[in-house]
Amino acid sequence: MTKIVGLCASPRNGASEYVTKEALKAASSFSPEIEVEMISLRGKNIAPCNGCDYCKKNKTWCIKEDDTREVLDKILDASGIIVVSPVYVMSATPQLHAFCSRMRPLMHCFPELARNKFVAAISVGGTRNGGEETTINDIINLFGTRTMNIVTNECGGYMGGKVWSQDQGAAGAAADTLGMETVVNLSRKMAEVCLIYDLGKKAYAGK
Repeated sequence: MTKIVGLCASPRNGASEYVTKEALKAASSFSPEIEVEMISLRGKNIAPCNGCDYCKKNKTWCIKEDDTREVLDKILDASGIIVVSPVYVMSATPQLHAFCSRMRPLMHCFPELARNKFVAAISVGGTRNGGEETTINDIINLFGTRTMNIVTNECGGYMGGKVWSQDQGAAGAAADTLGMETVVNLSRKMAEVCLIYDLGKKAYAGK
């Protein structure tokens, strides 16, 4: 099985959680070989990195004890990660920034754990043209710097999925049929990329 997780970066249960669930439905519909799981940062205790260099000096995981490793272990167990964030001041949420800052050991200690993972970005904005594209760029930067590979959208969808919720929660997101189409297309492409890559790894290992 090829596993894809949906990481919802919203601190609330609203439009972004709805979009994450729909993205995973689309991914799983690509093939019966796709397994999906949703992970939410809502309610998680994740402190940001403070640059103490403990991980770098000791070649180990962060000394802070919170929910970071629980989330990170699930991500590292998957082939692909669909990251969904609402727009907060033209970028991803502070919760996602805190989590990604804590992935620093992947850069300095365990780069091999993330280098073959695939990431796709989806943003959910309450305002049309209110930061959806800059939030996608933000997500790509946060995960791309951890050696992960970026999956872009189909033709016309550009770099990721973009949903306009009109600040109406799940109902508002569902009403944006064009935006949800970008979510479905991106998620199915993610499933295709991950499945083909995993099958290729198995074939290569069998040589």
